[in-house]
Amino acid sequence: MINPIARSSGALPIARYRFTARAQQPFSLPDYAGSLLRGQFGAALRNVACMTRQPTCPGCPLLQTCPYTRIFEAPPPPKGSHALQDFSQIPNPYVIEPPTPGARVLGAGDDFSFNLVLVGHARDQLALVVFALQRALQQGLTRQRVPVDLLQVDWVDAQGQAHPIWNMARPVLSEHPDKLASKYPGIAAPAPTGATATDGTQAQQAITLQFHTPLRLQHQGKPLGVGQLTPRALVAAVARRTALLMEFHAGQSGWGDAAKHITHLSENLTDTRKLQWFDWTRYSSRQQQEMTLGGVLGSWTLQGDAATIDHIRPWLWLGQWLHVGKNATMGLGGYTLEAV
Repeated sequence: MINPIARSSGALPIARYRFTARAQQPFSLPDYAGSLLRGQFGAALRNVACMTRQPTCPGCPLLQTCPYTRIFEAPPPPKGSHALQDFSQIPNPYVIEPPTPGARVLGAGDDFSFNLVLVGHARDQLALVVFALQRALQQGLTRQRVPVDLLQVDWVDAQGQAHPIWNMARPVLSEHPDKLASKYPGIAAPAPTGATATDGTQAQQAITLQFHTPLRLQHQGKPLGVGQLTPRALVAAVARRTALLMEFHAGQSGWGDAAKHITHLSENLTDTRKLQWFDWTRYSSRQQQEMTLGGVLGSWTLQGDAATIDHIRPWLWLGQWLHVGKNATMGLGGYTLEAV
């Protein structure tokens, strides 16, 4: 079995963009701005994309082709149309990566940045996405509706280098690579038995994930606490999310079988963790109330034989763009891999 990350010729249909904005008046960003930015983005995107002006999307004749639903409220495939199972929902092809968590007071003229990851066909709607975010910021953030100017948009490459592609003075998108150059071109799925050390035992390796936004893995609708988390639960969540995004939003097959394979391999992993539970409060505009969500933060190290880690590592590397767990679209489950 060839890893589909390798089959993509080293370039994946995933792009990260950095948006830099400037406050017109003083205002306070909440502890975690992902929910705020996602809500404003969704409302503005629907406003500029909706052609029928129906109050809700279900039942709309343009449901399957509307750029709003395809990005923000991705409809699942019709029942009976998928070879493996029926889906009640599928992940949306975007991730809002907010400013570094922590309450922050901005003065008039202060700048701040956030990222947006687009997957598959959502990249084709970048001009619409930029326009919607520009309008969302102009209409104002927080319940005080403080207007904000969008100054610049950068495409961010796999090494984290930012390349300007749009600015307020010249609001036309520049040509740029809109794919993610894989760090693991040509890697194939190794045999699950692993490499052997000189003393006849299997060589061991480790990989560490540093979670910088709360990870919220769930089982039967309930979040898993620190003591309930397992390496398999983490790898399975990364693999499933990746496979669904690539199949439904990039039209690439083969990811599902590969995801099952690495989920099976992950059963042999052990782990050490320095994680703690973190609760944060957000305001839900839809429900008109404060809501508390929790997740884990800190470092999580997975250990296993060299071949298993080598096979799983590319998927965890890719998860740095796609995030993992509940509410990934608002930036939860964000992590970086520690250099090895």
